[in-house]
Amino acid sequence: MKKYLIPFLVLLMLAGCSATKINTKTTALSGNFSKDQATYIQKAESDKPMRVFKINSVSDSILLREKSSYINPNDPDVPLFAARLFATVRDSMSLGVGIAAPQVGILKNIIWVQRFDKEDLPFEVYLNPKIIQYSKKKQTRKEGCLSIPDRSETLNSRAYAILIEYDTMDNKHHIEMVEDFTAVIFQHEIDHLDGILYLDHLQQEIEDAKTK
Repeated sequence: MKKYLIPFLVLLMLAGCSATKINTKTTALSGNFSKDQATYIQKAESDKPMRVFKINSVSDSILLREKSSYINPNDPDVPLFAARLFATVRDSMSLGVGIAAPQVGILKNIIWVQRFDKEDLPFEVYLNPKIIQYSKKKQTRKEGCLSIPDRSETLNSRAYAILIEYDTMDNKHHIEMVEDFTAVIFQHEIDHLDGILYLDHLQQEIEDAKTK
């Protein structure tokens, strides 16, 4: 059944928080971490979580609204940063199903996503992820965010299926279709890379409802 569902969905898509201030300037052409970013990443071992930025801090909120930039998979600090980002999303203080680099104050295009569409529900890391197609079919899901404490909302506007492209840690490029709840996680985390929070979608849904 699965092998027939994937081509169908492809056709469907074709149819249709107070913090220590971190210097986020990067070398645009190289995609490497800045000196300040590298120093911040290297402050602790790979199993040590980083502080989660939250919207109830003015300085954190400003950074969360900024766009992230390309990350060079060959930068020597990528493995350490990826490990610390994973330690953060799995930390008992910030347990989640996904996380994006801006949520720890690093404006680089890297995310972790728990794959609910795979056996054993693994967490996987993605560099420079981009959504290149959205299905017209939508899904209704409740969302929360590590950067928005003690709140969750139901959204009706997330695409049921998305086509994504991304780089891997070993500098390979992939294109993949993702469906259902895992697609929501990807949309949520990639939004963070563009300075977008899920509350923005909620507000848009409210505004759209007023015009109907």
